[in-house]
Amino acid sequence: MHFQALLTATLPFAARATNIVISNDDGWAEKNIRVFYDSLTDAGYNAIISAPALDQSGTGSRDKDPTVVEDGCEFNSCPAGSPPYGNNASMPRFNYVNSYPATSMRHGIQNLSEIYFNAPPDLAVAGPNVGGNLGIITRFSGTVGAATEAVKQGIPGLAFSGASGDQVGWNTATETYQQVYADLSTTVTQALVNSGSPFLPEGVWLNVNFPEVSDSVCASTADFKFVLSRIYTAVPLLTPRDVKTCQNGGRLPTESKVVHTEGCYASISVGVADTKLDANADAQKVVLKKLSSILSCLPQ
Repeated sequence: MHFQALLTATLPFAARATNIVISNDDGWAEKNIRVFYDSLTDAGYNAIISAPALDQSGTGSRDKDPTVVEDGCEFNSCPAGSPPYGNNASMPRFNYVNSYPATSMRHGIQNLSEIYFNAPPDLAVAGPNVGGNLGIITRFSGTVGAATEAVKQGIPGLAFSGASGDQVGWNTATETYQQVYADLSTTVTQALVNSGSPFLPEGVWLNVNFPEVSDSVCASTADFKFVLSRIYTAVPLLTPRDVKTCQNGGRLPTESKVVHTEGCYASISVGVADTKLDANADAQKVVLKKLSSILSCLPQ
């Protein structure tokens, strides 16, 4: 059975009505976000894209009023002089905002959701980003900025990033890494939705990172295991203990350690939206329970 068919077959009816806003920092016409949209909708989710008109990588949580797209959208996806907000005429759920990722996400939540959902979204996701967002890089990531903005708007947010690939246009052939990252992101989304509402503790977001994918290494979603992690290296005697799992003695591995461990391991870290720092053990414990169906351990 195809992976997406399996997802749809196992998805509870209530989850199929889940409304999701998708954003990123690589731009609305970058291939990853389009494949992710397809993966989510194939799995039964009601999704819309609200992402920057241009590549806005590294812009963190910057915010500004959208302006006219003077030179046109990325990958020639809209002409020069296009308005500050726009969409694909044949796919109106694909929307651009000529501003930063955080601005784009907020527009999707506050405006587009009323049009397409007639209600606020249930969940907000960002990515998959082209390139990892690990440790200190999370502070500058526009993908993370979009996910944390959603949390500030009262919507649970997840940021997805993958180590493989380059920024390419929506109309290029789908590559293995793009499909794998999209399906893995859908797997995490599904597990969270299936855990029931509220999906995440208040003020918390998830940072999910995938290692490199090729046609011979980590080439299938079945190759991957998810590991609960932390964003930053703990400081001895100063950093509070993490949730206890995998016989870790109260200290989770960093997401960098997880994705660089041989064997196709993806990291899931629990962060605080306002600070982009690691959440406390109580919040980690909630996420551990919610995602227990997909979580594994690093080899000893």
